[in-house]
Amino acid sequence: MKRKQFIKAATGTGLIMTAAPLFAFKAQEDAPFNKTVVQEFVRVSHGKTERVKEMLEEHPNLLNVAHDWKNGDFETGLGAASHVGHKELVQYFLDKGAQANIFTACLFGKMEIVKPMLNAFPNTINALGPHGFTLLHHAVQGGEEAMEVKEFLEAMGAKEMRIPVFS
Repeated sequence: MKRKQFIKAATGTGLIMTAAPLFAFKAQEDAPFNKTVVQEFVRVSHGKTERVKEMLEEHPNLLNVAHDWKNGDFETGLGAASHVGHKELVQYFLDKGAQANIFTACLFGKMEIVKPMLNAFPNTINALGPHGFTLLHHAVQGGEEAMEVKEFLEAMGAKEMRIPVFS
């Protein structure tokens, strides 16, 4: 049977009408997150731990989504918690399977990660995270635990911490 013949035959039997809701359900299931939900999740990830947990319980896939604040400024929940130095919340994200990165390693003072990364990719020294925060900023946020990384970054010529610009 050719496609046109199938469509004619199926239309007469109601087969297409029966199959349509299945396709609609699948499309809804695969739809992207509502931008407002993503924005709220990232916003509360700057320190509202209980709300973060509630939202992840309801939408587990929010864990690695990024909100676009515009002008190339993308931020995940992990990025938000990291640049404000909220280590407990950062650890929660990591325990849930968030995608760790060099900014997170700087926050936690993980020299065994930071040093080989920068040896392999030296221009990463001035990489910018969400809102323009640098690796050095994250190391400073890490406090005493990240002091060795902070000093290493400074010795490598890390640029001053950049003041975030919101548009």
